[in-house]
Amino acid sequence: MRIYTRTGDKGQTSLIGGRVDKDDVRVEAYGTIDEVNSFVGRAVTELDAGLFPDVLEDLESIQHELFDAGGDLANVSSRREWKLDPKAIEQLETRIDQLMEEAPDLERFVLPGGSSASASLHIARTITRRAERQVVSLAKLDPNLPAAPQQYLNRLSDYFFACARAVNAREGIADVEYVRSAKVFRTGKRAPKAEE
Repeated sequence: MRIYTRTGDKGQTSLIGGRVDKDDVRVEAYGTIDEVNSFVGRAVTELDAGLFPDVLEDLESIQHELFDAGGDLANVSSRREWKLDPKAIEQLETRIDQLMEEAPDLERFVLPGGSSASASLHIARTITRRAERQVVSLAKLDPNLPAAPQQYLNRLSDYFFACARAVNAREGIADVEYVRSAKVFRTGKRAPKAEE
């Protein structure tokens, strides 16, 4: 099976229902979602199935949902049918709440790291934030873009944060606080986020 087509040699790529330049904001957005998905795959390889069966189940669902979100962003056809189910956002919220209960209370920002899997999840979190910013830019250009991908990415970055902390907690690895920060969290498990 030949995977190259040569159709993109002049800097354009195919969408569902059209073609655009490869540096188009739409391509940047779904390409960044693909980047997130790759780091999720890396985290999967770093997690012990005996210790993290629930997280592995989450991450498999997330990988499919990321493909759905990317497909929705790549769809410019006249008959646009969306794949990403908004119920996935509610499922993430449930899991965020559960995972945050596993980690110690927070007072300061934490530095990305800990176990290998936790570090990979932090990388996925930051790339997810970039994807979300790109989808915001795309939504300004395409008023018919569904709301679900942007909302999903916003919640997904929170999930990765909560999951990274829970992974460290289960493995007995302490999060490293950003010691130059003042104590900024008074309500226990409130997640420190650079963006809302």
